[in-house]
Amino acid sequence: MKNTANTTGSARVVHPIEQESFRRLRSRLDTSHFPPLTRAVVERVIHSAADLDYARDLVTDEESLVRGHAALHAGAPVVVDVEMVAAGITRRETVCRLKDAKSAAGLTRSAHAIRLAYEQVGPGALWVIGCAPTALEELLLLDARPALVIGLPVGFVGAVESKEALRASGLPAVSNVSEKGGSAVASAALNALLYHPAAPAAAERPEEIK
Repeated sequence: MKNTANTTGSARVVHPIEQESFRRLRSRLDTSHFPPLTRAVVERVIHSAADLDYARDLVTDEESLVRGHAALHAGAPVVVDVEMVAAGITRRETVCRLKDAKSAAGLTRSAHAIRLAYEQVGPGALWVIGCAPTALEELLLLDARPALVIGLPVGFVGAVESKEALRASGLPAVSNVSEKGGSAVASAALNALLYHPAAPAAAERPEEIK
């Protein structure tokens, strides 16, 4: 499955409601101390979930975000684990192989979909996992050499452990510590990089990008 909506590179028009939402967010939380791309990711994730705790829960690395941002804007493939993540990424084509995947003994459909996606895109992709911990676990078994992994699966079983394993892997990543996560916040993290200008230092605030 591919999501091909709004991939023409047209300027993004920011709705006044979104501008006001970010204004209120910043009135309640000082994000000015974050580096530019970290700030963009933190703010957009918080905006997507209306959850200020993500400022403490998210684990990011600015250098990894800079490299992932560059790869994204250079056209690297974007792979998602479920269609709900793809639906949230409206300005970039994505790859989702869940419809083609099958479960087997010791292998979930989500994990199989990751295998199929890797066979399709190879190394250097950005991986956005917002639903299934088993998808993230499978990715860590592959020699995917990702540009960036946004690993934010949600749930009480396996989510925390899979994100711990992602951080321990040393791969360039965005993750969080708690059981929280989900498709909306995972796509928001990717969108933060999409909406940020190609030169990271050019602007720090997502709603200022026209």
